[in-house]
Amino acid sequence: MKKNDIKLSFDNSCSFNNYVDSCIGTGRMGLALFKEYQDQLKLCQKEIGFKYIRGHGLFCDDMAIYQERDMTRFGGEVTIDYNFTYLDLVFDFYLSINLKPYLELGFMPYKMASGEQTIFYWKGNTTPPKDYDAWKKLIQVTLRHLIDRYGRDEVITWPVEVWNEPNLPGFWENADMEEYFKLFEVSFNAVKEVDKDFKVGGPAVCGGSDRKWIKAFLEFCKGKNLEPDVITRHHYATELPEYTGHYGYAKLMDPMNEEDGFPGLHSTREIIDSFPEFKGKDIHITEFNTSYIPICPLHDTNQNAAYIANQLSKLGDDNKLYSYWTFGDCFEEMGVPYSLFHGGFGLVTYGNIPKPTFWTFAFFKYLKDNYKTCIQKDDTSIVVIDNENTVKGVCYNVTLERSGNDFINSYEINVKDGNYVLLTKRVDEEVCNPLKVWHDLGENRILKKEDIELIKSASYPQVSTKVISAVDGKVSFDIELKENAMVYFELRKVSVISDTGYDYNRVMQYK
Repeated sequence: MKKNDIKLSFDNSCSFNNYVDSCIGTGRMGLALFKEYQDQLKLCQKEIGFKYIRGHGLFCDDMAIYQERDMTRFGGEVTIDYNFTYLDLVFDFYLSINLKPYLELGFMPYKMASGEQTIFYWKGNTTPPKDYDAWKKLIQVTLRHLIDRYGRDEVITWPVEVWNEPNLPGFWENADMEEYFKLFEVSFNAVKEVDKDFKVGGPAVCGGSDRKWIKAFLEFCKGKNLEPDVITRHHYATELPEYTGHYGYAKLMDPMNEEDGFPGLHSTREIIDSFPEFKGKDIHITEFNTSYIPICPLHDTNQNAAYIANQLSKLGDDNKLYSYWTFGDCFEEMGVPYSLFHGGFGLVTYGNIPKPTFWTFAFFKYLKDNYKTCIQKDDTSIVVIDNENTVKGVCYNVTLERSGNDFINSYEINVKDGNYVLLTKRVDEEVCNPLKVWHDLGENRILKKEDIELIKSASYPQVSTKVISAVDGKVSFDIELKENAMVYFELRKVSVISDTGYDYNRVMQYK
């Protein structure tokens, strides 16, 4: 088996900006009223703890904010009402688990829309408003309600993004750039009139035409003397899927792909910095994942977890926020899921079962806790030390297609004499692979409660510990990485302080 020799040093310093917990994505906002949704999100907050949550559907009809009462048949008028009953329930829940909303302004209330075009199973209207003054008022009434309920100091910390992927005709009628810029200008000014300290961003574009749109967006803002607080975009990393039955099978892209990999992402930084007015503006990736469809079985795999680990090691190089799409599989863009594992976007699937990629985020959050500095980063691992000089790392064996290539990362580090404990948490296709257990049980769409619990029991990392003595001021240890494996490790100094009379070796009958 190939061995990678890696010498670590407390004196090393590598660039590593870890914003793993900055934001998480969600399906349409109305789903937050479901218990399953809430259970999945609570699990994410318990184990990872995200700061913001961003998703679609703030103004969709199932949230019931915009209401028209037509009394003309009785000789009266059409009057406008605003109903915040469901919005308050959703945001009360988010805040109760220490999540702040990242406000995406969209989609269009049906009675305010200029057209009939909709997207998704739940029919979000993706046409411009027929009356921009009414759209402006909707934004302002909503923000003022939120300020009244939650307080200005809280609400102005919630970022605001104008629409979602307007460069795609499905998300914005005809992908009309000029019309989107109008929407942005009206929305930006509406928010700033409520409070100039709101942070407002756009254009929330996805790949393909992102360079063209971001440049044109900044030219428009420059011409209109608008200063967006952040520039937002999305990032997905698979080729076009091949559809079979209910599913779409997609191949992973090389992360160094010039168009859609890290170089493509970096082009956004270069475009922004080419405008003196906007140089240095923060970039928020308000959606990212491997595949961009919620029926891609790749999402449920250990391969996905390892690939996302490599993404998390580098996304902070240019971006101040990146939001995985999504936290859970309580999600209905292409309809209600048919089975437990269905290729959903989520870190967690039904039954509150964490997928392997859930642990990618948990492991990177461990790196952030008590963080001091990064001492090593390459395409197989990232290693940091914390303020107590504990060495922490995440290593991963990323493959784009199954290759059978396993390897060992062999680490050596200079330390003070004494004993050290090596803690590992392993996620691979043998020890943390709920998808395999479900498959071996027959891939049933209807599962007994005991089967769900069995699958859940296979969804947690394998924990191992080993005591290592420093020899000549050095500690060496190996981490074996099978294909698509990901391992978290800690190396910490340990002293045995036993209770009076306790002898572990005697208990275990060791000589």
